[in-house]
This record gives sequence, C-alpha cells and structure tokens, in this order.
Amino acid sequence: MILYWLDLIGVAVFAASGAIAAQRRSLDLLGVIVIALVTAIGGGTLRDLLLGREPVFWVLDPTYIVVIVTAGLGTVVLTRQSLMPERALQVADALGLALFSVAGARVAEVMGHGGLICVVMGTITGVAGGMIRDVLCARIPMILRRGQIYATAAIVGVSLYWMLQWTGLPAPWPSLAGAATVAALRLAAIYWDLTLPVLSLPDTEDAADE
Repeated sequence: MILYWLDLIGVAVFAASGAIAAQRRSLDLLGVIVIALVTAIGGGTLRDLLLGREPVFWVLDPTYIVVIVTAGLGTVVLTRQSLMPERALQVADALGLALFSVAGARVAEVMGHGGLICVVMGTITGVAGGMIRDVLCARIPMILRRGQIYATAAIVGVSLYWMLQWTGLPAPWPSLAGAATVAALRLAAIYWDLTLPVLSLPDTEDAADE
C-alpha cells in the first residue's frame, strides 16, 4: 500500500511542476491542467506502451487523474497567493523524477524483466513526462540541457533499487532508498550547480586552420 501512495504522491508532484511551468508561459486554466496531465502521465504511459501493459495505469485506475487535476488546481491557487520561484519548479520536478523512476522500474520488474530493462524503463518513466512538458512550454528539455545531472540521477537511483531488490531487502526499503538517491543527486545538482563533464569537438574549420 505504501508503494501505491508513493505513486500517487509522484503524480501529484509532477502535476504541480507542470502547472507551474504552464503558468510561467501564461496559459489559461485548461492549458495548465493539460500540461499538468501530460507531465504526470507522460512517462508512465510511454512505459506501459513499450512494455505492452494494457490498459495503461491511469485507465486502469482513474484515481491518478483525480489526483493530477486536484494537484494542478491546488498549485494554481497557491501560485495566485505568492510568486513561485524558478527553483520551486526544479525541486518539484526532482521529487517527481525520484518517485516515478523507481515506480517505473518496479513495474518492469513485476512483469518479469531483468535489471537493464528495469533501469531503462525506470529512467523513461521519470524523464519522459518532464520532456513533454518542456517541449509543449517551449523550453529546452531538462535532459538536454548542458551538463545537467538529470537522467543520470534516475539511472543511479534505479540501479541501486535493483541491486537492493536482488539482495532480498524487504519492501519498501529498496524503493525508498532508490527514490532518495535520485532525489539527493538531483537536488545536489540544483543547489550546488553540479554538472557532468561536457564533451565537445573542436570546430572543423578552426582545427584545419591550425
């Protein structure tokens, strides 16, 4: 039951991040709800389609939609009271990334897939909704921003989750440890400006001149 509640918290947090991003683009109320929805269900929907899981999670349990709409509307009310800083969006996104990444890996594991597929599906579940949100809001997706520790955080956290599962650690500790790792890495990157090394090649013309 605690894992189900973590899933609901994850969609609520991602919905909040979508609502904040939509308001920053001055969308109307319907637009805000749409962005909240695609942010919260985008990654899980893509995961379920890739895994052939029918029906997708939010069709099977409409509670997710209710939670998303409620979280989106609640975020609108809160942001009307005070201005939300950019970092609020980043923190909400980090928490959603943490919860969704582990949830996605767990779904793949229950369906009988091995560690590599669990890591891939967990990462897709965590990052795809945010990518759709950023594209619709005309922003460079977080995963494509130079040096950002984003998908890397999901990969590390989901890998830890899988290893703890493999050792036989009882639930929900592997899930909690994996999610905490994703959140810690992403939040550390936000607050301390940690980045991955940027790899680039010299300009072809400049190299030829030399």
